[in-house]
Amino acid sequence: MFEHVVVGIDGREGGRDAVALAAKLLPVGGRLFLTNVYAGEPYVWRGGSPAHQVVVREDALALLSRAREEAGVTAELRPIATASVGEGLHAVAEDVGADLIVVGSSRRGLVGRVLLGDDTRAALDGAPCAVAVAPAGHAGHPSLMREIGVGYNWTPESEHALAVARELAAEHGAKLSVFEAISLPASLYIGGPAPVHEAVEDMVNGARERLRALGGVEPHAAYGVPFEELAVYSASLDLLVLGSRGYGPVGRVIHGSTSRQLARAARCPLLVLPKIAATSAAEGAEGREHAEAGV
Repeated sequence: MFEHVVVGIDGREGGRDAVALAAKLLPVGGRLFLTNVYAGEPYVWRGGSPAHQVVVREDALALLSRAREEAGVTAELRPIATASVGEGLHAVAEDVGADLIVVGSSRRGLVGRVLLGDDTRAALDGAPCAVAVAPAGHAGHPSLMREIGVGYNWTPESEHALAVARELAAEHGAKLSVFEAISLPASLYIGGPAPVHEAVEDMVNGARERLRALGGVEPHAAYGVPFEELAVYSASLDLLVLGSRGYGPVGRVIHGSTSRQLARAARCPLLVLPKIAATSAAEGAEGREHAEAGV
């Protein structure tokens, strides 16, 4: 599905995790590009000698070459000098026509979680294509793609995420599941005490039945805060797919509050898709009736 994949390499463990995830997602015949974003003229070394610039670029190429050799992958090397990591990754992705950028997460915190550092966040914000984030330690725990999950909230963006996940599941022979987090409507509390437990149980069961009707999926639903419940759900997955918010430039990754929070707590690789083409006002209104907080 992803034919041109760009991987951010910085010489740290996150880069190794990213390469491992990219190799898993790259189909036979796909092209892999390893990139290192370094500070160069005219961004930092103003007035620096051309010879120094050559040395800096050669160091970046050497770093990428070692990463390629260590991972045992076939990849093109694309070092780039820009003002920021995000800007560099986006520039390379646009130059090679990438449909996926893969980055590692911050090493701070618990191993096995996706944790956003500044560079990872920069890669996600406004990306021109889908972005996948490998959790810490992913390279050391290789696994098959057995179950792919989708954060679903009945918006056009989550419909797009489901369509992409279906294709990935078919490619990898993986099980496909969907998850909806629900909350009680405020009207339930108006007028005094209400049978909250029974209401929650009915709503969860109803959500599972709606999801089951999507066809070809294993339905999951739970009552609670969306990002917290999705984080728990992610522990049983090999990849969690999210749609981007329907705001901002068309074709860019625009995070909503749920995906930003989830990106700090996911327990499996996270795939965030770019904003889909504009939909009709009627479709958007219908989707928002079901949305909890926006994924």
